[in-house]
Amino acid sequence: MKSTYQTTKNSFFRCAIPLALVSALAVSTAAQAEEDASAYRETQLGLYVTAAEAYDMIQQDEDALLIDVRDPIEIKFTGFAEPTDIHVPWVLADRTQFDAEAQTWPISRNADFEAQIRSALEEHDAQEDTPIIVMCRSGATRSAPAADVITEMGFSQVYSVSDGFEGGKLAEGDSAGVRARNGWRNSDLPWSYSVDPDVAWHADE
Repeated sequence: MKSTYQTTKNSFFRCAIPLALVSALAVSTAAQAEEDASAYRETQLGLYVTAAEAYDMIQQDEDALLIDVRDPIEIKFTGFAEPTDIHVPWVLADRTQFDAEAQTWPISRNADFEAQIRSALEEHDAQEDTPIIVMCRSGATRSAPAADVITEMGFSQVYSVSDGFEGGKLAEGDSAGVRARNGWRNSDLPWSYSVDPDVAWHADE
């Protein structure tokens, strides 16, 4: 057991089937990108926390850093965890192009992700053993690979939030398919539609 917050890998390795968000086209394209990608939940360090555990870590360790790697437009329509320290998107919707065959805008990797994350961590004076918590929508194809990139920078305590910001989908009832189970937003944790200007990602950084 590497940490009191570490869980066994197999506890969270479920296929992530994204739900397109009709409220924002950019969010829909991000969801499509995750649907097309192979499931990627297992990290090199094997460190995972639920959103509730992540919040406890932040409360108990003032040095712990929470990183959100979602697209800015996705955050605009679904909300933002208030204790977030760093926001750098892993992928971005390319609104300058349109894929006629797919009938949507393409998603591409943020080519500057590594440089932007490194700079942000330096600004926060992150040390090799600083607890770093990475969160995306559902703990799948963004937080895990992003955590691995940070690990490869030499950090040894990098966690992926297994249920992400929005959590899992309800299996039954009138709201079946809606992401209303677990996750930061559904765990009575502090979140808002407002984003701290000092934390918000800027494309030119």
